[in-house]
Amino acid sequence: MTTASDPRHGRLFAALPVQDAPAMARLHERLVDQARREGVLDVAYRTLDTPVGSLLLAATVEGLVKVAFAVQDHDAVLQRLADEVSPRILAAPARLDGVSRQLEEYFAGRRTRFDLPLDWRLSKGFRREVLTHLRDIGYGRTESYAQVAAAAGSPRAVRAVGTACATNPLPVVVPCHRVVRSDGSPGGYAGGPDAKRALLALESAA
Repeated sequence: MTTASDPRHGRLFAALPVQDAPAMARLHERLVDQARREGVLDVAYRTLDTPVGSLLLAATVEGLVKVAFAVQDHDAVLQRLADEVSPRILAAPARLDGVSRQLEEYFAGRRTRFDLPLDWRLSKGFRREVLTHLRDIGYGRTESYAQVAAAAGSPRAVRAVGTACATNPLPVVVPCHRVVRSDGSPGGYAGGPDAKRALLALESAA
């Protein structure tokens, strides 16, 4: 047995292989491919740098299931996905290439509507009805929480609309940032007020 002061200690650790990042990346890709072929990759994820910070993107075979801002704690979001969707979750950026491309086009001002398959399993009942309506609010337009409640068939459910927007599992793609207070002020947002103002400014400038 060697100790830190033993000269053999340094030689022992020097003999260990240096971590090869490209080799590790290739190994990871093989693992992802094997998981996909064997049908054991239920949730693929990646992150994407955007003008409103790093977004976590996650998808199942049915479609995009989660978009999360950095302020929501990506590690915590992944744990919830493992608990609520499947523990068979792996970083697999290629599965999200289409999502990433459309988001990049949106932030560059070249896309006004997303054309993506969505997995709605994280939103149910009235919240799902609210989020479905949000996709009908056009690019560059806004509606008040009261207007959304009426459109969803429950005019008195203004607070419930706020909850549906706050818990939207697919922000940006399902545009809850277009829902504002009756006085026109932005209101709350999962990504924080600065992110909401940035998205509204992006669209109003188009």
